[in-house]
Amino acid sequence: MKRSGRHVQEIRYQPEGSYPYDLEVFRVSELRRRTSREGMRRTYGYTFYMLILVTEGQCIQLLDFEPCAGQAGSLVVVRPGQAHNFGEREDWDGWILLVRPEFLWPASSDESLRSEFNIERLPTCLEVDTDGLTRATTAIEWMRQDAAAHDPDGSGPARRDRGRSAEWVEAVQAHLRHALYALVSWLVVAYGDEHLEQPRKRPALKRFHLFKELVEQHFTEWKDIGTYAAELSCTERSLTRAVLDAKGISAKEFVLRRLSLEAKRLLIHTDWPVGVIAGKLGFKEATHFSKFFRSTVGCTPLQFRFTDGHG
Repeated sequence: MKRSGRHVQEIRYQPEGSYPYDLEVFRVSELRRRTSREGMRRTYGYTFYMLILVTEGQCIQLLDFEPCAGQAGSLVVVRPGQAHNFGEREDWDGWILLVRPEFLWPASSDESLRSEFNIERLPTCLEVDTDGLTRATTAIEWMRQDAAAHDPDGSGPARRDRGRSAEWVEAVQAHLRHALYALVSWLVVAYGDEHLEQPRKRPALKRFHLFKELVEQHFTEWKDIGTYAAELSCTERSLTRAVLDAKGISAKEFVLRRLSLEAKRLLIHTDWPVGVIAGKLGFKEATHFSKFFRSTVGCTPLQFRFTDGHG
């Protein structure tokens, strides 16, 4: 991931010591103590989910190159593959939950929560009220305590104890999974899918979610909205209406923004030539890609790359 003397690091899930679980909880202030000031201000890509709940102060984090202002009660959800930067301000604190994607699936066929739980329904940024912040903070603190339950001195995260059986560790893992499911599901119901309370908009919202899934799978191949509409067995007009209701933009604009975002990610996270990136994104000519990028981002691909996505 080196490019022209710059480096955007991919962070993998690697807890300190022999921490045995696929969910880790700690404070932003703890991360600052074990990370250099320069390290806290760099842009990273992650292979896991990261939930950041601001509990005090104000911050401006960057998520996929866009500013995300936060204050007490702000929740930022960083998904695998997204570019994230904690921002330059240091006078704020909050909770961080790191979650391996594999953790979101049941550990055994006896668990039936998979069909009921979908972290993708959680908005990227949301605001909870005072009561919601108290509830969310309490839930996170309990997860922190439960994960540290068999730490020998009780002063830090749990470590794998040879005296504990694999079954016991898996039982705690399952407990933490259910605790996370409960927290995220509550956030979705209370603050996420606002259209769920509007019966007339539910079909449109469902259509938008199906469209969004198709875009994730085919945005490099399908750039014509008619293709998506045909796949969803609806008209282009009804599809555009659904996207407008959900996101305030047209279906075509939604696809173009996803394509533009992927271009930004590849420019920042790889050292691939512009021509290679153009091909990866379905453009037959690099010049066509450069024209598209300039029209949507406002600069050339190389200008974006050399400013680390901030200029």
